[in-house]
Amino acid sequence: MLKTLMTRWGYEIHLADDGSSGVDRVHQEHFDIVLMDMKMLKMSGMEALEKICNYNPALPVIIMTAYSSIETAVEALKNGAYDYMTKPLDFDKLKLTISHIIETIYLKNENIDLKKRLNQNFNRENIIGKSPAITALLDTVELAAPSDANILIIGGSGTGKELIASAIHYNSPRKDMPFIRINCAAITETLLESELFGHEKGSFTGADKRRKGRFLQAHGGSILLDEIGEMSLAMQAKLLRVLQEKEITPVGSEENIRVDVRVIASTNRDLKKMAADGRFREDLYFRLNVVTLEIPPLSSRSEDIPSLALHFLKLFSQKNHRDIKGFTPEAMDSMIRYGWPGNVRELMNSIERAVVLARSDYLSLEDFPFITQLNNINANSPTIPQVVQHTAVSNSSSTYIATISEDSSLVDIERDAVLRTLESANGNRSETARRLGITRKTLLKKLRLYGKA
Repeated sequence: MLKTLMTRWGYEIHLADDGSSGVDRVHQEHFDIVLMDMKMLKMSGMEALEKICNYNPALPVIIMTAYSSIETAVEALKNGAYDYMTKPLDFDKLKLTISHIIETIYLKNENIDLKKRLNQNFNRENIIGKSPAITALLDTVELAAPSDANILIIGGSGTGKELIASAIHYNSPRKDMPFIRINCAAITETLLESELFGHEKGSFTGADKRRKGRFLQAHGGSILLDEIGEMSLAMQAKLLRVLQEKEITPVGSEENIRVDVRVIASTNRDLKKMAADGRFREDLYFRLNVVTLEIPPLSSRSEDIPSLALHFLKLFSQKNHRDIKGFTPEAMDSMIRYGWPGNVRELMNSIERAVVLARSDYLSLEDFPFITQLNNINANSPTIPQVVQHTAVSNSSSTYIATISEDSSLVDIERDAVLRTLESANGNRSETARRLGITRKTLLKKLRLYGKA
């Protein structure tokens, strides 16, 4: 009956008369979906499910049974079933479920080439950046990726935390398994638990069907918990239990489901300080912080800007069908000197915009209006207007107020800020450079200019 029905839906159907022959067919031929009864003579559906999933964990299996019980459903899902349907079958629901599986398979097939490219792109030689800071970071990534340790990635917005997380996953033994990403800051606390751990049908208003959580989707692979510093203390406690027990409890369920997932967390906040202040669980911090990777801001590795800029230029020229040959020397020099508060993401977006709107074969300073505007301010304003009376130079420990008079030049202001910061850092030049958001090399040049080297 099912063969006749599903053939009319446009599918090619093959039959097996029991679990044993069904398992043999799976070993011998390619199938996209298995629809299997729970009660069979030679081999039970549960045993056949286990053998099929051991052979090909990616093959979706829909279990059919007349024995509707939550215990059986949970056991089937634990053993790898994609879904669970009771007899008599709801044919509309069956058709919808199969359509959803087929769409998912097509999406996975479309992503195969992307995964291959990712594996190539994350080779050490192909990651853009040769500065000492990036070299040290990649050394740690190379050592940590093959392990199963939890990773904490720290860095400002736009520095490439997700890129490093992907590099870790795709250079690990889990690379052929799912890599699931979730932004903890983008989901309300009430929905985050369901998103992470799943829920049962009817567990809350709007839960009209059972849903697998992200941890279950990532089983065997890795999960990136982006912006984990935004997670509430209550959710932190639940996440800690998952890391300790290696099992999840879906919302509305009393059953625990074992999961094998490597956790990679990322944040732009100081979790150590948050833990000291009681805003982040210290025990969770130590669980996540097995290996810490700190991504430096682009302003502290200006030597990487030319290679990054040329990479993005080539990428977006091809994407937008433009024949842009390069940058003018003035444009490149200004890009190297610019602070890039938005880090690599700002650089990438700026170059894409410049490529799209370029009027010549070489990108000039005029193609980067925000840099041009900054240069015009510096060139046309040798003194600070009288209306500006005070400015502040901030660092991690205190704030220094510099009084600016009407005849204060930008050079005077800069010199005063640098020397005051150096003094506050007790002469430590590396710390001074960090607080000012510049490289140590740039700081030494300025100190020589001030006669303080």
